[in-house]
Amino acid sequence: MNREKPLYVLVADSMSEEGLAPLLNAPNVVVEQKSIHEGDALEHYDALLIRSGTTVTEELISRMPNVKIIARAGVGVDNVDIPAATKHGVVVINAPDGNTISTAEHTFAMMCSLLRNIPQANASLKEGRWERKRYQGAELNQKQLGIIGFGRIGTQLAKRAKAFDMQVIVYDPFLTVERSEKLGIKKAELPDVLRQADIITVHTPLTKETTGLLNMDTIPQTKPGVYLINCARGGIIDEKALFYYLESGHIAGAALDVFTEEPVTDARLIEHPNVVATPHIAASTKEAQLNVAAQVSEEVLAFLQGEPARNSINLPTLSKEVYEKIKPQYDLAKTMGSLLSQLMRVPVQEINVYYSGSTTQTDTSILTRSLLSGFLQPRVDAAVNDVNASLIARERGINYGEKQLTDHFGYENLIHAVAIGEEKSFEIKATYIKDYGPRIVSLNEFSVDIVAQGHILYIQHYDRPGVIGKMGQLLAQHEVNIATMQVGRKSVGGEAIMLVNVDKHVEEAIVHELMQFEEIKLVNVIDL
Repeated sequence: MNREKPLYVLVADSMSEEGLAPLLNAPNVVVEQKSIHEGDALEHYDALLIRSGTTVTEELISRMPNVKIIARAGVGVDNVDIPAATKHGVVVINAPDGNTISTAEHTFAMMCSLLRNIPQANASLKEGRWERKRYQGAELNQKQLGIIGFGRIGTQLAKRAKAFDMQVIVYDPFLTVERSEKLGIKKAELPDVLRQADIITVHTPLTKETTGLLNMDTIPQTKPGVYLINCARGGIIDEKALFYYLESGHIAGAALDVFTEEPVTDARLIEHPNVVATPHIAASTKEAQLNVAAQVSEEVLAFLQGEPARNSINLPTLSKEVYEKIKPQYDLAKTMGSLLSQLMRVPVQEINVYYSGSTTQTDTSILTRSLLSGFLQPRVDAAVNDVNASLIARERGINYGEKQLTDHFGYENLIHAVAIGEEKSFEIKATYIKDYGPRIVSLNEFSVDIVAQGHILYIQHYDRPGVIGKMGQLLAQHEVNIATMQVGRKSVGGEAIMLVNVDKHVEEAIVHELMQFEEIKLVNVIDL
């Protein structure tokens, strides 16, 4: 007879029994399906499973002192207070792969419907009309499919397109040549994709860089008669620009599953005769909903039985004491990864991390995962976390390693990260100083001393009189206030760098003006 203490799992949102089968069929596991509002006795639960209907706040977590893992049966975790869960030592997981196939298939179905006028012809026939000539379509065969963003969904879509003998051209700034050749696709810059593709589909996260990516300026760069598809995030395609170029005839048709505002209130776009639209259902298949429930059920069960979480959004389970001890360097490593990613805006093949000083007394693998997570987050279309970062890195063709060094290099602790690309490399050194906080102390062997936070301009220039004044005057003209500034150089009159902390994000137009100064070689805008 099993005398072990039962494990209690609360399923707070509706999920199918088939999806919950791994937990329901497990011995010594008690599954209760009810809302968190049905009673106050939450202290005995070991795990919490939710969908989008339950919001997990710090107050709720504090009412569940024995909970060890929170599982979101889906991709997004916006309804979970991740910092609060981490603070309480609770692992948060999601199901990042559950809807990949469904979304890729829906995108392909939208593409077929768009080029063959299937929804319009179906509606016409049901209204009693027989309009064969009106709904003449186009083949997918040998068409150039432009994919913007090449994560899991973009990859699956490319496989299906190649099966239809389509030519696939991809824009993803972090796609390596090696990976593109392996998959048999063509890697290109965004202007080339816009110019060459017959059909363009977007599969990026919605960020400040991708909001309005296809707009009044970029859409005219596409082929006349182009087809546009968005089953990713509303807002990547500027809807006003899309409507304008549909009306002008430059865009032959558009297929949309997502919109800037949902539910849609402005019906002009979805009522356009050349638009195929669905109400954000790309991931809404029985299989996807079953998959996400089954995926988190299996992982929760494995975790409660002592196995590591594969899709953790936050830190692996740590005692509060250990968490508090490593948190400063953990946060520093993540910031270093984000900074390295924004300074190395080319495909990366390898990342190496070196630890010295007191840092070597901790589990540095946790710090390396944190750095990888920070590095990858701006580059991929899925949630990256400390546990899955290594898997995503390998999917992207990025090798990584870590090494502990005995030399202190003059610092009580030091983290040194090097990213190696196809044509260049970049390295960062940083330390955490008690009472002063995290400091970046070296960038590509230029000695600096900065706090990496907020908005930063990284400027490579030649050490010439007046260049700092020109830069400051230009920023002032655009009402960009300088908070702090660091200058580093290796020799008088040689190459130098400026790191300028400013009070707001610097727009691309200002960067373009800075690049007109002959002394300035490179300007990168960094947002942390």
